[in-house]
Amino acid sequence: MALARKSHLDPLAVSLLLACCMFWGFQQVLVKATVGEVAPVFQAFVRFAIASVAVAGWCLWRGVRLSATAEPAGAARAGLLAGALFAGEFACIYLGLQYTTASRLTVFLYGSPFWVALLLPRFIPGEGLRGWQWLGLAAAFAGVGLALGDGLLGPANAALPRAWLGDLLGPAAGLMWALTTVVIRSTPLAGVAPAKQLLYQVGVSAAVLPLLSLGLGETWSLQLSAFAWGSLLVQALIGAFASYLVWMWMLAHYPATKLSVFVFLTPVFALLFGAWWLGEPVTLGLVAALALVAAGIVLVNRRPATA
Repeated sequence: MALARKSHLDPLAVSLLLACCMFWGFQQVLVKATVGEVAPVFQAFVRFAIASVAVAGWCLWRGVRLSATAEPAGAARAGLLAGALFAGEFACIYLGLQYTTASRLTVFLYGSPFWVALLLPRFIPGEGLRGWQWLGLAAAFAGVGLALGDGLLGPANAALPRAWLGDLLGPAAGLMWALTTVVIRSTPLAGVAPAKQLLYQVGVSAAVLPLLSLGLGETWSLQLSAFAWGSLLVQALIGAFASYLVWMWMLAHYPATKLSVFVFLTPVFALLFGAWWLGEPVTLGLVAALALVAAGIVLVNRRPATA
């Protein structure tokens, strides 16, 4: 049975998106803090291995069949492709955080809505943005750029001589995220339950990332501090399980282009958590950035006037 879809974001969607973006902003800082103790790709592998068990358990509890024979034709191939793109995205994120700051990588990663807005309408014309909605998208991105401008152009470059590598991995991750969204929305995978879609992504990641970790020569150890274990469990059970399950459900019920613009809040939340955790100052530029992001979200989600 086809899932009921809505053309605009309702209060439930807005509330869920705000909660997800707030957590994702915190998570970026948390991952960065854990990279010093747990090798990055190995950290991602452990995260998604735990999440795979949790998502599979959820599917069984909710009566979602795990067999590919219960899916539309071609859904399994699309699921494996989405999983490979998802694994590539997080490999880029975790590796990039070794070389650049969480805020810098995050602003490049969250260029993903531009890729979604450019690519998805080629497959689903109804997902396209209109002129004033593009203006809103630009305003939101300008707000993020303003908030992170000091980090991108300031003295941090001297302190992180290989930051350019992390900065390149950021937009690569954003593109893979956008392509994952396109695959989910424009292939037979769209007819699969959101939990099963997520299982493809975390399951393929749990299978692929350990091979990449070994290829990079990372050290594997589960003799970790309480902080590291707590970080991995939070990343897995709240991040890769709960928040992504909510995201998959929203992709099945709301327009992806309008959902995607909300993620511009995540880098701003990352800066706020950085200020709280690391004592970084909240400047007038950050306040102006928040205003631009809010204005952009309003424009993108504004209902078109009826004739």
